[in-house]
Amino acid sequence: MNQELEYTGKRQPKLGEKDASGRTLYPYLPNEELIEAVNLTIQLERPLLLKGQPGCGKTRLAYAVAYELGLPFETWYIKSTSCAKDGLYNYDTVGRLRDAQLAAGRMLKEEDIPRISNPATYVELGPIGRAFKNEKRTVILIDEIDKADIDFPNDLLLELDESRFLVEETGETVQAKAKPIVFITSNDEKDLPDAFLRRCLFHYVKFPANERLVEIIQQFFPTTSENLAKKAVDRFEQLREEMNKDKGNSGKKVSTSELIDWFNILHRHPEDEALKKLDGKLPYPGVLLKSYDDHRRYLARMGGKDEG
Repeated sequence: MNQELEYTGKRQPKLGEKDASGRTLYPYLPNEELIEAVNLTIQLERPLLLKGQPGCGKTRLAYAVAYELGLPFETWYIKSTSCAKDGLYNYDTVGRLRDAQLAAGRMLKEEDIPRISNPATYVELGPIGRAFKNEKRTVILIDEIDKADIDFPNDLLLELDESRFLVEETGETVQAKAKPIVFITSNDEKDLPDAFLRRCLFHYVKFPANERLVEIIQQFFPTTSENLAKKAVDRFEQLREEMNKDKGNSGKKVSTSELIDWFNILHRHPEDEALKKLDGKLPYPGVLLKSYDDHRRYLARMGGKDEG
């Protein structure tokens, strides 16, 4: 087992800090159970499958781990059209055919002929392929795996299990130089195959409790008083509770990222004015309520009064 790396959740980026790719970094406050799950996946070299409500912090965990441990980071955002090979490599068949036609017409320089004669010229590695080529352990985020076809997870079994894959067009086997740290998120839109689940560790990311939400607000907005942060979080949780009564366990509920956006507007007012707004009708409801039905239900709870 790998004992060299340990995630603590204590090293946080400065506000506005960006990583090497220009991506803005954000504070992330994991609980002890989540820290333990991360360290198990590092040590056992197994992917960590993360489930939980949208907006509970599944995706940002991978960014936080890469930041604290100072490791390279690769992201693969899954779409309904994604296939397993996309994460490994792409082969530019069209580009090779074009170059072959140009060569046949003697429209290429002589020194370009060896290059286009080599199939490896047209291989472009995907996020997993790039991670395998890296000398350092790389954090890979495979985001929303349940969006893809049902066969997609099983198509990655060998590659994730043995950290290698074959580039069919060149015959090269790409073997990972360092076992990557893989995080896989799912919103439970569809069941994942048993064979895939057996190869993963699992953690359900709970929505942050009241005290943790206050801490998150104060991390993002360090000049904010605890009183204002607490009152805003209480109002936010009241809204979530009301939406939960309306929708049960189905449907979108307001998330942590929406809380941060909402508070970002609220805290621009003087504190006494912001506190007063929180005592009245829900301020800036359009930041939190993202559908007509949500807005209509909120108005019904307010006695049909227009929020303006």
